[in-house]
Amino acid sequence: MTHTLSGPRIEPASGGPAKSLVILSHGYGANGDDLIGLAPYWQQLLPDTAFVSPNAPQPCEMNPGGYQWFPIRMRNPGEGWRPPSDEIWQEVQGAAPYLDGFITEQLAHYGLDESQMALVGFSQGTMMSLHVGLRRAKAPAAILGFSGAFVGVEHADEVTSRPPVFLIHGDQDPMIPVQAMFKAAEDLSSIDVPTQWHVSRGIPHSIGPDGLQLGGQFIADALSGKLAPS
Repeated sequence: MTHTLSGPRIEPASGGPAKSLVILSHGYGANGDDLIGLAPYWQQLLPDTAFVSPNAPQPCEMNPGGYQWFPIRMRNPGEGWRPPSDEIWQEVQGAAPYLDGFITEQLAHYGLDESQMALVGFSQGTMMSLHVGLRRAKAPAAILGFSGAFVGVEHADEVTSRPPVFLIHGDQDPMIPVQAMFKAAEDLSSIDVPTQWHVSRGIPHSIGPDGLQLGGQFIADALSGKLAPS
């Protein structure tokens, strides 16, 4: 089995070699072109940073032309939000080697190490970034998660790194309600992962202007060494 992923990249705005790296993991049914669109908003803060946004490993079952890290099993309308199940845990486990391998490849490509890299995820990509980032032998500089959830607090014994985490979520999200962010923050804090969060008022399953600004500053602070992994 190959674990190779590919997707769009944007090299440093400074025109010089990359001094840091941001890897962006998209959500269900999207592709790398979706989150790479964040890079232009953050390049002023991060002029020496390369941005890479891989396509997830599976073609999306529900959105031809899109990709998924794992399938989504739809529930009955009105059933409400539930914490991620063991089934989702197994799906995340199965997809993890793809993202983990991609991270290793990209660090080698740029000659960087984890302390010079931040992971960013949206929705499914947040689940993946948290799962993989907390299991690297060396902690990333930071993990930024939009509109997602944390899967598998009961498997905390597998956690090997505790980078600073920032979770951002819209309070009008109909896909993954904001309660998922509060549960993720609680679970991460319970296993000593330094976690902060922000609620974007009036924002659905997307990234608001406040989240864009706060998330970019968080990454810039982390990559400049102002936020140290515990």
